[in-house]
Amino acid sequence: MATSERDVIDFSTLERELQGAIESERRHKRENKAKLSAIGQKVATYEQFRDLVLACHLKPMGKNDREGGCRKPPWNPVTPSNQ
Repeated sequence: MATSERDVIDFSTLERELQGAIESERRHKRENKAKLSAIGQKVATYEQFRDLVLACHLKPMGKNDREGGCRKPPWNPVTPSNQ
């Protein structure tokens, strides 16, 4: 029984396709949840609805991200207070 090149499985390509499909499904669920939430909030315009859906991938700021928290990179490295 001879094997052809069609019978060889390329696992790295298969893994990339799987990761792409998983990320696509996560994005779909995240956007659907944002859409349902926006409808529940009864937004006034389509632009507000669209903005909520487009921003659904953003995460809330943590305690260290807020004013007074420790930040490693300076926001404006040119100012004298950061030198």
